[in-house]
Amino acid sequence: MSFRDRGAASGQPALRSAPNDGLAPDAGNVLPVFARGMATLPGELGDLGRRLASATENADWATVARVLRQFLDKYLRDFAAALDAPSAAEAEQLRDLLRQAVGVALASLLRPLPVLADESAAVAGDLKRWSPGADLSPLAARVRELCHQVGVHAGEAAEQQALLLELFDLLLENLFELLDDGSWLRAQVAAVRNLLAQEPDRQALEATRQGLRELAYQQGLLRRGIEQSKDAMRVMMASFVEGLDGMAAETGEFQDRLQTHLAAIREARTIADLGHRLEDVLDDTRRLQEQALRSHEQLQAARADVEAAEARVRELESRLRDIGELASSDPLTGALNRRGFEELYGRVLEQAEREAWPVAVAVVDLDEFRKLNATHGHAGGDAALCHVVQVLRDGLRKEDAIARYGGEEFVLLMPRASLEEALALVQRMQRELAGRPLAHEERRIEVRFSAGVTVRQLGEDGERLLKRADRALYRAKQDGRNRVVAVR
Repeated sequence: MSFRDRGAASGQPALRSAPNDGLAPDAGNVLPVFARGMATLPGELGDLGRRLASATENADWATVARVLRQFLDKYLRDFAAALDAPSAAEAEQLRDLLRQAVGVALASLLRPLPVLADESAAVAGDLKRWSPGADLSPLAARVRELCHQVGVHAGEAAEQQALLLELFDLLLENLFELLDDGSWLRAQVAAVRNLLAQEPDRQALEATRQGLRELAYQQGLLRRGIEQSKDAMRVMMASFVEGLDGMAAETGEFQDRLQTHLAAIREARTIADLGHRLEDVLDDTRRLQEQALRSHEQLQAARADVEAAEARVRELESRLRDIGELASSDPLTGALNRRGFEELYGRVLEQAEREAWPVAVAVVDLDEFRKLNATHGHAGGDAALCHVVQVLRDGLRKEDAIARYGGEEFVLLMPRASLEEALALVQRMQRELAGRPLAHEERRIEVRFSAGVTVRQLGEDGERLLKRADRALYRAKQDGRNRVVAVR
């Protein structure tokens, strides 16, 4: 009995021999239809289709299962793998990208390690010679080993860098202790130590380097000016002393001449001889008087020059101290830097504790500053930082202070301000900033910030106060940015 007859005998609808055009097969004849369609294919697939059709017709389900598994293993698995596998062009593209990453980027970073740099270049050469289909196992092993060695040496390099920074900081600490409190160099050392403690980014390091370089240049000019003024003073004093020596010599000569005149007067026999000798005495006296007058004038002039030189030295030394104080300011924005803020902060908190008045602080952070930098470049980012500082400075009271505490983070110090007053002040500055967009290179830059505000409790230390304000800032960021959150 055929498969079709058995279906009819069992009460199932008889299978159609083949579906008509436009007529979908039903569940009972899907397999026969698939087998007959497969039988029309050329080659080995056609043979498999005919075998499947025959086995289906004769209800030989073991053969049906074997033919379907053969079809699955030989054709469908390879086809599915081919769909997932990259094409030859894609494999070559991946090879070239990996070669550039290993042979160019990684090799340039490994220049301080010649052995690893040579291995990176060698691996890149082998990658260039590799073609799709070739064995990747040796290359894969070399790349894995190279990555392992890079990781090991990177850890060692990081440890060495940290150790060098610690040694440098220790050296700066010892130098700081050896300097006088009023030394301008002490301020520079403290600025560098504070910078190292912050783990600064490249921008902060570059700004500080430029500021210290300019500071050192101006200090060199002032130092040379001081030395030149002192040299001029020494020359004037030496000239004056030489003049005194000359006057003393002439005075001694005058004394000798007076003795000669006195002896001649005693030996004079006539009035005429006495008259001539008197004229000689008056002549010598007049010359001595003129010399004394010139010496007096020279003395007055030398004294005036010395006083002017001393005033110039005092002025230059005062300017040198003023320039040393620049180490307390951020070279880009003009706001206090971390060192300057901490010095002021300590004094304000000490007075507030002593006199029992409140101190409010606000931590301000620019919103999406990295995006602003990416859009407008570092010059636009720097202009935005300066613009924000100017707006904040315009909105602060006379006794308030602003400090740049990080890359785009600022701290506002508001003595004698309650929490409500500080909150209102920061919100007003936020609205002012929104109404004053920055014009940079004929482009409009809108800058926004989030802030956390808090007020000091009696007995509270400064670090805890700043941490509470920082947590309020974090809440402002979480709530959607461009907000001010106040906490007690």
